[in-house]
Amino acid sequence: MGSGVYIIDGARTPFLKARNAPGPFAASDLATAAGIALLGRQTFAPDELDEVILGCASPSPDEVNIGRVVALRMGCGDKVPGWTVMRNCASGMQALDSAIANIRLGRSGLVLAGGVDALSHAPLLLSDAMVRWLSGWYAAKSVGQKAALLRRFRPGYLAPVIGIMKGLTDPVVGELMGQTAENLAYRFGISRAEMDGYAVRSHRRVAAAQDAGFLEEIVPLVARDGTLYQVDDGVRRDSSVESLAKLKPFFDRKYGRVTAGNSSQVTDGAAWLILASEEVVRQRGLAPLARIVDTEWAALDPAQMGLGPVHATTPLLARHGLGLNDVDAWEINEAFAAQVIACLRAWDDADYCRDELGLAAPLGRLDEDRLNVDGGAIALGHPVGASGARIVLHLAHRLRRDQLARGIASICIGGGQGGAMLVEAA
Repeated sequence: MGSGVYIIDGARTPFLKARNAPGPFAASDLATAAGIALLGRQTFAPDELDEVILGCASPSPDEVNIGRVVALRMGCGDKVPGWTVMRNCASGMQALDSAIANIRLGRSGLVLAGGVDALSHAPLLLSDAMVRWLSGWYAAKSVGQKAALLRRFRPGYLAPVIGIMKGLTDPVVGELMGQTAENLAYRFGISRAEMDGYAVRSHRRVAAAQDAGFLEEIVPLVARDGTLYQVDDGVRRDSSVESLAKLKPFFDRKYGRVTAGNSSQVTDGAAWLILASEEVVRQRGLAPLARIVDTEWAALDPAQMGLGPVHATTPLLARHGLGLNDVDAWEINEAFAAQVIACLRAWDDADYCRDELGLAAPLGRLDEDRLNVDGGAIALGHPVGASGARIVLHLAHRLRRDQLARGIASICIGGGQGGAMLVEAA
């Protein structure tokens, strides 16, 4: 079988679009349901795992170490460690990489790793002004002091702060993630029509994959009221360039090109993979789905964060002597249409490759028939903690389905980073 860490199996929930209210499942509900379904079909018991690692960018305050909470809820028992990692959009991929590191060090042999977020449950926060007023109110000791505070109270203090907007704003450069996509659109001359066209393609490819049964990694969810959720529900089968053209820019309302329609959706979802060492595969007679060969992390200007896949993938390719089109299948998370298009243009831009990547020549043009063939986050959604695990899991399934040799999954990361994994058929 060769060296490496093996993907034994995996599962994810349907990705459920946030609709301006908390969705039917908390993050731990999503991860628990997917994990129970996945572990229930294995030849080993949940308490035979060496550890559980879960990526989550926005755990609820009562589930800060959500990895441990979910491990216990899945029936892994008291003695299986569970822990949580956070690398923004790549939290799920970081969980996989943390598992890989422990397996290669010999500290673990069989690990459940993945990611989750329920972004519809992101909190509404009190403003700083309201917090200061409440602090004064609780400290007031007399009726007179409280009366003075009441006179100073302003209704505007009650205006909530949307937690997810703070989370999606880079505190160093002061820009929302969508504004960084606008930066890339300007830098590479990406038109609104190109973005909208890419978005339509994402929806159509996911719809085709659903019809063909190509999203076999999904396990259904049942809500407390008995409602069954079986498919990703943000897919717009009627999406068209004409309909998307009617949407107004969201991040730069005057000059912008990035809209809600050509951006990833705010979504709830979870994804898990079971990873094992070669020794465990042999001892237990497991049948691997694929093999994770290598991982690369990179960093760049936070204002250009969408180019993270370029910076992470380029050294990975060089290390293995590969060109862009030596890779049979690509999954690049679609945070924004502009971001994916910019990555493709950066690889084919001599100046960018020389100045930013230190290359003597551009890597060239990636064959887009190899890229996100079953659609991506623009149609599926981007539950931040889960997406890095989802793209690796789907890539593994695609390699088996289409009898391909190797693929790369890559993701841009808020804060100016990128991650990439090289996966090969088992």
